Amino acid sequence: MKLHLLIVTMLLGVVLAVHLAMNGKVGSVIGNARVANALFWCIGAFTAFVIGASGWQAGALGPLKQVHPLLLTAGAIGACLVFAIAWLIPEAGAGPVMITLLVGQIVGGIVLSHFGWLGLPVQPVTLMKVVGVLLMIAGTFLATRS
Repeated sequence: MKLHLLIVTMLLGVVLAVHLAMNGKVGSVIGNARVANALFWCIGAFTAFVIGASGWQAGALGPLKQVHPLLLTAGAIGACLVFAIAWLIPEAGAGPVMITLLVGQIVGGIVLSHFGWLGLPVQPVTLMKVVGVLLMIAGTFLATRS
């Protein structure tokens, strides 16, 4: 990956950590992570609508009929993920949750890429990748031990 893409991705990781911690904090303050999360999703849906509408073109949804309906469940999956993470952060702490999420993302990404699922470019699992994942898992264990 090119250096500028690595930097942008790392910054997005920081933004994600702050975003999820903010979500967890609001849930903690009001005493209901589900209500806080629903509020965030409403604000997010409005923001997504504004961003999407800014680039709207006639017929933009025409190709939607070619999309497999299961792929559209990504929105529901995202909502469930954020609800779960907003609940987990006040319970376990932002650091342990983020570290463990990252390992899960790495493993998931490697598996998706290895098989080329969802139309991703095929990138076979190598010994180096396996060693890297095992080191990350060991690091996660060390970094999250109480």
